[in-house]
Amino acid sequence: MRTIHTDEIIKNIKEMCMEANLYLTDDMKSRLKKSSEKETSVLGKQILGQLQENMEIADQDQIPICQDTGMAIVFLNIGQDLHIEGMDLKEAVNEGVRQGYAQGYLRKSIVKDPLIRENTRDNTPAVIHMDIVPGEQLEITVAPKGFGSENMSRVFMLKPADGIEGIKNSVLEAVKDAGPNACPPIVIGIGLGGSFEKAALLAKKALTRNLDQPSDLPHIAELEKELLEEVNQLGIGPGGFGGNTTALGLNIETYPTHIAGMPLAINICCHVNRHAHRIL
Repeated sequence: MRTIHTDEIIKNIKEMCMEANLYLTDDMKSRLKKSSEKETSVLGKQILGQLQENMEIADQDQIPICQDTGMAIVFLNIGQDLHIEGMDLKEAVNEGVRQGYAQGYLRKSIVKDPLIRENTRDNTPAVIHMDIVPGEQLEITVAPKGFGSENMSRVFMLKPADGIEGIKNSVLEAVKDAGPNACPPIVIGIGLGGSFEKAALLAKKALTRNLDQPSDLPHIAELEKELLEEVNQLGIGPGGFGGNTTALGLNIETYPTHIAGMPLAINICCHVNRHAHRIL
């Protein structure tokens, strides 16, 4: 059995909060570049160029890519043969977020109570999802999520008879309703199956998958491709000013479900689809 101290977890999460807010992953950079080359709208092409310039400035000046540095979403895959010593694991995660947002001069956006709205002043607590997996490693994904796009996300409790067309219609409805409010070009994470809450979690996880890595399931990979094409035919375009780049990517994660249902969750992310990943 391997042992890891929470001090190491705190240090890595602190660094990951800053890393995710300063740099986009290579797949996101590549999609932005390719979309800029293919965009037919003059204004759309100009906006995509500005987004790439913004990324370069963030890198050079070590400032956040976006002023909304998000709510910290943290996924932990904990090896069942791993022993964690030190403080409570959730407290350690939040301490890492606290230090990362303080040392990185990242905006603190979390309020203690949904109605009273008093700011916690350190961007905690994070939203933490834990899974127990085989092995003795700790896999961490930190995904800061801004709420301009989060607010545009949807859950549909579809019937099995709605089929693929029902899924497509729901996704297109969600994207059309979001329009420019989600800061397009967007990335779309879709959760299909499970239950009401499982579908939403799948959709969030889908946003962290490399955009160049299609689903392992051939029929789902085909659906990802078809849906992305149909979304980009909506004409919303970069910044909502028109064009053929409404979405940079679309990932679908699935899970077994009940015979009477087909839960569908659509988690929309803006062009700043941020996440950092490490294995300890």
